[in-house]
Amino acid sequence: MTDWRIALADLDLGQPEIDAVTEVIRSRWLTMGPRTEAFERAFAQRHNVPHAIALSSCTAALHLAFAALDLAPGDEVILPALTFVATANTAVQCGARPVFADIIGDDEPTIDPDHVATLVTPRTRAITVVHYAGQPCRLEALCAIARRHGLALVEDCAHAPGVALEGRFLGAWGTVGCFSFFSNKNMTTGEGGMLTTADDEIASRVRLLRSHGMTSGTWKRHQERPHDYDVVSAGWNYRIDELRAALGLVQLEKLAASNRRRQELARRYRDNLQAVAGVTVPFARTVDSGAAHIQPIVLETGSQHAEVVGALSVRGIQTSHHYPPVHLFAHYREQYGLRPGMLPRTESFAARELTLPLHAGLGDENVDEVTRTVRDALNHAHGDGSRLGSHP
Repeated sequence: MTDWRIALADLDLGQPEIDAVTEVIRSRWLTMGPRTEAFERAFAQRHNVPHAIALSSCTAALHLAFAALDLAPGDEVILPALTFVATANTAVQCGARPVFADIIGDDEPTIDPDHVATLVTPRTRAITVVHYAGQPCRLEALCAIARRHGLALVEDCAHAPGVALEGRFLGAWGTVGCFSFFSNKNMTTGEGGMLTTADDEIASRVRLLRSHGMTSGTWKRHQERPHDYDVVSAGWNYRIDELRAALGLVQLEKLAASNRRRQELARRYRDNLQAVAGVTVPFARTVDSGAAHIQPIVLETGSQHAEVVGALSVRGIQTSHHYPPVHLFAHYREQYGLRPGMLPRTESFAARELTLPLHAGLGDENVDEVTRTVRDALNHAHGDGSRLGSHP
């Protein structure tokens, strides 16, 4: 629940989800089992990939992706700093050094292939891309760099389930795709994630590592009753459970409609704000090609940020910030000698970015109120005599 009148994100949960979870409880099998298998099959089919492996979070998916790629101390991973910190943390946890690439710009705040190409060294093992706000990165160029240097390409698809680019789904372009089902995502299981891959060896290793490196899982032992099992690798407990898998099956059925509604709202944001001085709407030209997970805008100056956030807050409109640049966090500055000024486009974007409410349950009138408030706040900040709420 939220006290905000217009919330940043909201859940689309109803009787189908209640029924699905109730059925699991009545089955008395709660840990990873047949519904998880069904969820994996359905997700793989939806994204046209050979393997989809359900996990406890997208962070777990990223960690297992890097582990399955055998990242080790001395290896380097190129990635954007404009992302949630898990994208970098998971590579670091495998011993790799993060090498941060800049974004293309305010209009397209995804990783810049030209900058990536200059960062490849003999120590580079992987490129990680983030489909920010649910919009595809420039995958053809990034895949070409990866092929040229024999690198793995890891797709962080936390914002972008169910999105296809040139007939191929995100999560199927690279070596591995990692998805999130956190509560604010386009489809949710509360917590949860999925790893996709076409590589049989990686899939087998991830399935092993998600459950302590054991050769036999609980559901298999329950069905087949083997006398014993072996542990062939030092793994983790990154399993999902049947309750979340059941939720995921229902949410997956809603995903296409949810994404379409989000696109409609994103178009309305773009149309309402395109003539407002001092505002850039990222991905304005490609709004129909993504999942419209969040609605970022970029203000002309960072000094306007507090004025706009304050005006929205007074109206009960929730906002957020996606994201503080990872390379400027204390841990990364201290451990890797990173400093401000290294990624000028990322740092400029992050200083001026503001995330507005966007979810499938939002009404057109909500978008109109949000954008009107943004416009009025900027007029007030520019000192043209306008006051909040003075326009219809």
